[in-house]
Amino acid sequence: MTPWQLRQAAGALHAGGVIAYPTETVYGLGCDPLNPDAISDLLSLKQRPLEKGMILIAANIDQLKSFIDVDDPELLDKLAQTTDCPTTWICPVRSSTPGWLSGHHNSIAARISRHPTVEQLCQQFGGAIVSTSANPAGLKPAYTPLNVRRYFNGQLDYIISGRCNPLAKPSRIVDISSGRVIRE
Repeated sequence: MTPWQLRQAAGALHAGGVIAYPTETVYGLGCDPLNPDAISDLLSLKQRPLEKGMILIAANIDQLKSFIDVDDPELLDKLAQTTDCPTTWICPVRSSTPGWLSGHHNSIAARISRHPTVEQLCQQFGGAIVSTSANPAGLKPAYTPLNVRRYFNGQLDYIISGRCNPLAKPSRIVDISSGRVIRE
């Protein structure tokens, strides 16, 4: 990804747009987590109910601290550690976090990504972004920009070209407080 592409993508996020970008596993759809109109647009594209809540993806722990209610240094270390497979952590949500992010839950899903494009995007944007697979509900996830274009046909504000690993499993999901694995 070129610096120009990175600025375009981050600019689209700041303007309230919905973008697509490669992650460790599949293409993701993302937007500014604090922009209710962007969240609404993303949910409409995804055909996803608000009640399910959202996943946040970030470049580092500091980008997540204002959303998650995790102060225990051991748990924060767990969230920040690099693992063999991408791990999404279910974390208690801060009371100040908008309800559209947590849905009908008292928790929020959060992941620190080691994918270079995601890291650069979150750094350029200046914080965590919403991340959900780039496909309408019920359809297979997108692994290429072409798949994304076929699904969303000009409805996105920006698509970052890049590589995913089509052989990778979706991120595993673990409850940070109990250590219970929800999805392996």
